Amino acid sequence: MTTFEYNQCVDNHADAVYRFVLKNIRDDDSAQDIVQEAFVRMWEKREDISGEKSKSYLFTTAYHLLIDSVRRQERFTELNHTSHEFHDEGSSYSDLQDILHQAVEQLPSDQKMVLLLRDYEGYSYQEIGEVTGLNESQVKVYIYRARLFLKKYIGRLEVVV
Repeated sequence: MTTFEYNQCVDNHADAVYRFVLKNIRDDDSAQDIVQEAFVRMWEKREDISGEKSKSYLFTTAYHLLIDSVRRQERFTELNHTSHEFHDEGSSYSDLQDILHQAVEQLPSDQKMVLLLRDYEGYSYQEIGEVTGLNESQVKVYIYRARLFLKKYIGRLEVVV
């Protein structure tokens, strides 16, 4: 990869990588650190990476850094046991986007990652498999299960009204 290709990769993909990481950890500073570290690692290995594979390498690196960050954070903080049950009938929301974000936050991390890469970033199943190290069938299953959960979560009238 040439310096020009690297700079072009930064221009083309920095925002998408940042959005992906931020949607998963919801911490602006940590997301910036992870994205910066991904680009640093890419720069260090630029001679081994072809220009066509730069996007895949960048997202794969950011994905692995994100997983490491989450694991490190879980080690140092007490796990917050959230209930995976649906809202009770007493709570009511009118903002569907807030409800969707709450539902996405309740997904297991693997399902959440693949769903965000597919539906928010628009990656193909094959590209998601390359980034996450999963095969294409596993990616499809995780996305199906995530969407099914979201449908059930949002489908309850008392949650949306």
